[in-house]
Amino acid sequence: MKPRYNRILLKLSGESLMGEKDFGIDPVILKQFAEEIKAVRDAGVQVGIVIGGGNIYRGVGNSSEGIDKVTGDQVGMLATIMNSLALQSALEQLGVYTRLQSPIKMEEIAEPFIRRRAIRHLEKGRIVIFGAGTGNPYFTTDTAAVLRAVEIHADVILKGTRVDGVYDSDPEKNPKAFMFQEISYYDVLAKDLKIMDLTAITLSRENKLPIIVFNMNVRGNLKRLIMGEKIGTLVKVPQVAPL
Repeated sequence: MKPRYNRILLKLSGESLMGEKDFGIDPVILKQFAEEIKAVRDAGVQVGIVIGGGNIYRGVGNSSEGIDKVTGDQVGMLATIMNSLALQSALEQLGVYTRLQSPIKMEEIAEPFIRRRAIRHLEKGRIVIFGAGTGNPYFTTDTAAVLRAVEIHADVILKGTRVDGVYDSDPEKNPKAFMFQEISYYDVLAKDLKIMDLTAITLSRENKLPIIVFNMNVRGNLKRLIMGEKIGTLVKVPQVAPL
């Protein structure tokens, strides 16, 4: 069976790597994610990845006094590099060729982000991990994921979370929360659902780039989604935009 998508951008939160830990990286979850991603690559799908850093550093809101916003965001960018290196190592232990690219110069650790080089890596079957966000403060890794997806001409953004999709309220707090099967960007903004920040949602909408929010912690979900099963919530541009 042929995969539904040829090229994807997988967005993983840093928190998803914690597993049952309070912070840091759970090696069991790390290995599971690497195996899931390898299965998709082996199916012939080209995979780009963006990882957050929230399991290591949550930014100035949870930092000690004296760290300003720009510095806090820079620390967060470095946290994403740490997560990216961990995932790269886990993938390569499974025999998967990867490349880590960063918009911040760190030649001993990562390649510089060069769009054409990233696309060439993908065409050769290598998994490309995009670390350090956009390289600029005030932009989230959600925005970085959409930006990289647009740049590499991804067919879809797959946002792996620890819940099954997009709900009208927090399903971890409200057992009666309703999950959407499909929803438009306009409704995401109107209902203030906060699946991604405003910049990320707007950029996705302007480029007509669909987003699927799904539970990455359920084994096999990523592969099933790629092969066409209806998993998670599809966020897309409606056929007719609201007035």
